[in-house]
Amino acid sequence: MMDINSLTTNISGVQAVGECMAEHFTTFGFIPEFIPTKNPEHGSHLVLRRPVAPQAPTIALLTHLDTVFSESEERENNFSWRVEGDRIYGPGANDIKGGTAAIYLLLKVLREEAASLFESVNWMVLANACEEVDSDDFGETCQRLLPANTRACLIFEADGGSPAQPLLVDARKGRAVIRIDVEGRSAHAGSAHQQGANAIVALAEIVQEVSQLTNYAANLTVNVGVIEGGTVTNRVPHHASAQLEIRAFENDIFDEALAKILALESTRDGSRISTHLLSVDPPWPPNPKSQELLKVWQTAGAELGVPVASMTRGGLSDGNVLWQHFPTLDGLGPCGENCHCSVRSSDGEKDQEWVDAKSFVSKTALNALALSNLVAVGFRSEMTKTQV
Repeated sequence: MMDINSLTTNISGVQAVGECMAEHFTTFGFIPEFIPTKNPEHGSHLVLRRPVAPQAPTIALLTHLDTVFSESEERENNFSWRVEGDRIYGPGANDIKGGTAAIYLLLKVLREEAASLFESVNWMVLANACEEVDSDDFGETCQRLLPANTRACLIFEADGGSPAQPLLVDARKGRAVIRIDVEGRSAHAGSAHQQGANAIVALAEIVQEVSQLTNYAANLTVNVGVIEGGTVTNRVPHHASAQLEIRAFENDIFDEALAKILALESTRDGSRISTHLLSVDPPWPPNPKSQELLKVWQTAGAELGVPVASMTRGGLSDGNVLWQHFPTLDGLGPCGENCHCSVRSSDGEKDQEWVDAKSFVSKTALNALALSNLVAVGFRSEMTKTQV
C-alpha cells in the first residue's frame, strides 16, 4: 500500500489502495463495495462486509485510504518504504496504512486460530476515502450501513503508547473552521488616508480578540491560521480576511466559543464584519460507552500483563462523528511516530513517519483477546490453547 501514492485528491491512487484492500480481504470472505464520495475531487469509500446472521453481533473496524503526501513531496524527500531495525518508514506507515495492515492481521489470526469467534460476528471493515480533509459523508455512510445495535466501532488510528504500554484513544477535540471577512473603504494612502477605512487594521483587532478566547485550562484553543488582505502599500486596503479554527473536548465550551466568534459585531472602525462557518466536527468527549470498551481492553491487557491506559487527542478521527451513535474506541492500530512528516534532517531533529514493526504482534494479541471478551462466544478456550 505504501508504494501507492494516495494523497486525498489523487483519486486513482486512493482507488488503487482500496482495490488492494479489497483483493486481500476477499480471501477472508468479505464482499467489497465502493461508494462514491459527495466531492468529485475525492475517491470512493470502501465497505467490506462479511455477514453471517442478522442476530449475530456486528463489529466495525475502521481505517482510511488517503494520506497527506503528494507524489512530488515523497520523491523530493526520498520518502518510501524503508526498514531500519524495528522501524518501517514510508507514507502512511503509521497513519494509517499500518492500521489497515493491523486489521488484516487481526482478522487473519481470528480466522486461523479462533474460528468460532470469527464465524460468529458480522464483520464490517470501512475505509474512508477522504479522512485527512475532514469530509462528513463517510460518517453518514457508516450511520446508514451499520445496524443500530452495532457492538463496537473500532478505529485503527495509531496507538499513542508503546508495545509494552498501549495508549488507546477514548476522546478527541471537536473542530470548527471559520472565515472572517472585513470590508473597509479604499483611499489614497498619501493624500486621502483619513477618508479610508483600513480593513487590515480592523481585522488585526479582531484577531487579537478571538485569540484571547484560548484557554488551556479548559482545553480550548483558537488558532488563526491564514490572513489575507491588501494589494499595494499606497492604498488603504478595502478588504481583509482570516481563517481560523477552534478546538475543545467539551461540547458546552466548544459551543460557547463558536457562538462568541460568530456573534462578532457587524461594524468596526468604519468597516463591515461578516463571519462564515465553513465546517464543524463535533467534540468526542469522555462518555460511558467508550469507557466500557476501554475497560474491556484493559481487562485483556491485564491478562496479558500489559498495562492499557487511555489518552485524549486534539486531532480528529472518524470517531468524532460516530461516538454518539455507536460505542467507539480509537488507537487500535500499531505504535509509531511522526505522522504527516516526510522530512528527515541530518542532525536527527526531524524524522519521517514510521511504525514499530514489533507492535503489530503485541497489539494484535491485545485486540484479539479483547474482542474475545467483548463477543464472549467460546473463543476463550481457543485463545488459551494457542497462547496468544
